[in-house]
Order: sequence, then C-alpha cells, then structure tokens
Amino acid sequence: MSDLKLEVCVDDADGLHAAIDGGADRIELCSALSVGGLTPNPGLMALAGPPRVPVYAMIRPRPGDFVFSTRDLDVMRRDIDAARATGLAGVVLGASLADGRLDSAMLTKLSGHAAGLGMTLHRAFDLVPDFAEAMEVAVELGFERILTSGGARSAPQALERLSEIVDLGKGRLSIMPGSGVTLDTVDAVLDRAAVSEVHSSCSVREPAQDQRLIDMGFVSADRRRTDTATVRAMKAKLSAR
Repeated sequence: MSDLKLEVCVDDADGLHAAIDGGADRIELCSALSVGGLTPNPGLMALAGPPRVPVYAMIRPRPGDFVFSTRDLDVMRRDIDAARATGLAGVVLGASLADGRLDSAMLTKLSGHAAGLGMTLHRAFDLVPDFAEAMEVAVELGFERILTSGGARSAPQALERLSEIVDLGKGRLSIMPGSGVTLDTVDAVLDRAAVSEVHSSCSVREPAQDQRLIDMGFVSADRRRTDTATVRAMKAKLSAR
C-alpha cells in the first residue's frame, strides 16, 4: 500500500466538510474556484481552523494575472495573518513578473511574512519561461511543494514535462500535479511522474436548478461541487498503488 497523499481544493463550507469526510490528507481552501481560486473569506478560514486535517489557504486577492502591486501585497499580508490567526497549517502563494518569471522580490516578502506556516507555490509556476530557474527560486524561499500542471492547461496534457519538473526538484521539494487530475486520469499521471501527492477538486457537476439564477449571472450553468464519495474513491485509488 502506498503513502500517496491527496490534497482537495474546496471553496465553500460544504466542500470543506465533504473533503474531510472523504479522507483528504490536506485541503486547499479557496473562494471562487471557477477562476482558479481566490483567498477564502475570514469566516470560511475560521470554520476550517483548527482543522482535523492540514488546511492551506490560497492567498490570491483578485482574479486575473499574478502580477501584484504594493497594494495587493498589503492585502495578502493581512490574509496571511488571518490564516495564521485561525490556526491553518499553511498558505498557497505565487507572484509573477510581466514576462512570466516568478517575482522573487514579491515572493520573498510574502514568504517572510508567512514564516512558521507551510507554503505551497501555486500555478503561477506554470507561466514561467524557465522551469529550472523557477525551481531554484522556490527551493531558496523554502516552499514545501509546487502545484503544477506542467505548464499545460491540465496535468494529463503534460506528462513528460511533469516528469522533467520532478527531476528538477531532485527531492528538495514535492511536485504536486494538479488541474485535470480525476479518477479517470490520475493513474496516467502517476505512471509517468514519480510524485508523492496529487491535487484534485474531486468534484461532480451540479446543474443549476433555477434558470433565473443563470440568466441573472448569479450562478454558472455548470457549477461543480466537492463530492465526498469522489474524495473517498480517489483516496482509495491512491492507497491501492
């Protein structure tokens, strides 16, 4: 039996409890997964901590790119403080320069402010022009892991590159495949990339029941919901490898 870990990303209270009940090893706590995940609100952070399993809060103050201003930095510092105050285990960080390279100066400030918390580097990594250069930045700043789809829209589309990124890590930090990792694709990912953990939404499609909500723009027609049974099935599949 393997010791592969499952991180589940969630963006609401029901998803949080579904992930815990399904046996997730770690939770990435967000809001607005439909835009890649934003910082969860203070109420959701408080609900999550102190958690039964490690919970890492996404620290991303707005949708769009990862080129952050000094005002964004002020917000992110306060959000890191909120994650620490509610007893969460860590934070998920990332910042880019205009050319896609990691913003090492911004990340130095963020990681310094997050001292004592665990740190994951998020998929800003997938935008970099040079994975080897970005890897050295992540290692130097003390990140525990990198969440990556191998620079593609989804991890199953970049299996060879994921394997190369794992090799670049050389065991200095964990490479965690994410985006498009489902019950149907996880075996292909694990067969190609020698990783110790994976990231998945473990969600099911939940059609909106009220067309008026769709028409008014309040909900998406293809909303997804974290599913306890899917979390449990994914964890069982990982454990069986």
